[in-house]
Amino acid sequence: MSGFAFDNSYARLPGRFYAQRPPTPVAAPRLLRLNAALAETLGLEPAFLASPEGVAILAGNAVPEGAASLAMAYAGHQFGQFVPQLGDGRALLLGEVVGRDGQRRDIQLKGSGLTAFSRQGDGRAALGPVLREYILAEAMAALGIPTTRALAAVATGETVRRERALPGGVLVRVASSHIRVGTFQFFAARQDLEGLRLLADHTIARHDPHLAGSPAPYLGLLEAVVARQADLVARWLLVGFIHGVMNTDNMALSGETIDYGPCAFLDAYDPATVFSSIDHYGRYAYGNQPPIAQWNLARLAECLLPLLAEDEEEALAQARAALGGFWPRFEAAWLDGMRRKIGLAEAREEDVALVQDLLDRMTKNKVDFTLFFRALGDAAADPAADAAAATLFEDPAAYQGWATGWRQRLAQEGGKPEARRDAMRAVNPLYIPRNHQVEAALSAAVERQDLAPFEALLEVLARPFEERPGLEGYTLPPQPQERVLQTFCGT
Repeated sequence: MSGFAFDNSYARLPGRFYAQRPPTPVAAPRLLRLNAALAETLGLEPAFLASPEGVAILAGNAVPEGAASLAMAYAGHQFGQFVPQLGDGRALLLGEVVGRDGQRRDIQLKGSGLTAFSRQGDGRAALGPVLREYILAEAMAALGIPTTRALAAVATGETVRRERALPGGVLVRVASSHIRVGTFQFFAARQDLEGLRLLADHTIARHDPHLAGSPAPYLGLLEAVVARQADLVARWLLVGFIHGVMNTDNMALSGETIDYGPCAFLDAYDPATVFSSIDHYGRYAYGNQPPIAQWNLARLAECLLPLLAEDEEEALAQARAALGGFWPRFEAAWLDGMRRKIGLAEAREEDVALVQDLLDRMTKNKVDFTLFFRALGDAAADPAADAAAATLFEDPAAYQGWATGWRQRLAQEGGKPEARRDAMRAVNPLYIPRNHQVEAALSAAVERQDLAPFEALLEVLARPFEERPGLEGYTLPPQPQERVLQTFCGT
């Protein structure tokens, strides 16, 4: 009895889509964290997963009946350079399950050993990045942002060699699918039209079943992915999230955030902010994420051209039209979100200027992104709270200069101040995974085998919008000596 009722649709695709291989056993698996609520959603029994038999499966020491155990093939543009073969180098798709909510999801072991795509890697994961992805994925889910999820984190009892020897771990990741832009690029690079069509049909069945049998299913797929990515990136920006490595192999067609490597959250607002140690030229800076998303989508459109129309010019015209929908969709989603962040219920033409003026002032004054919008909700309910918002600016007069026009706009809309504050609190989180707090939790877990800070941080982030007494320390930006200047990829 494995507890897994697998139905592995991806494994039913031809063999060139993946490479099957069992996970490599680890020395001494130990369950560090189990997401019991997610397990139940998936139709899995938490008690079984926490048992020695369950932990053996989560660690890769046992392969349950019906598992697929495959590494997916894909290619990708990495920092703008095309690599025709990447693939899962340290992850295995254990299989797919249909949860109690009727949704199909992948269950993947990350850090489970060598695969056919490992290249020069060891196929393993260090414990720090495993716990980091657990924190970030679950925080994003609590913020309401589409994301892969973390089912479990397991210590392996082994060490992995990076810059130094580090304890190893396995992350059990859950996703609507692991189909990426790079998956399509893999087949397009080989001019494998049949593979492209099979992959597109599989993706439609998985994510857009209403398109099956429609007059233009592949155009519909492209349009749907464009819309999902426009909405996703807008939501990233609205909470100050920086993915850090938006390569085409890190963009999922499901519209979920995937691959939490050197990602981070803004402290002080600045569109040019970069944390990733491997992003030397700011390609994936906070403010560059929308155009990069569209660039990645253009690479997907190139792959789909042979499926859109037999006539090349007609296929190009369809692709351009679909890609042209990105910016209007993104701007509408972002502006609607910004209106709600500053307490506006009505849409007016002058809102763009009002929002941009605020963001420009925040950049110049190094204003903490999360604290400001939370404070603004209090100011919307009581003008006496303006002082607290203004103190977040190096020049408090910069806030007052903006707030005058903002208050005029609020007065024109009317409404109850307390209701506006509550609506603003519902979209402006108080608790985010601040980089220095994440690093402190990981340091305690890895260096001192102390999981208490990790558990405490997860508990705080599970309810990001709800103010709770005693948690004031989690709202604070870093002191100068606590600032995290760089984040690192787990490989």
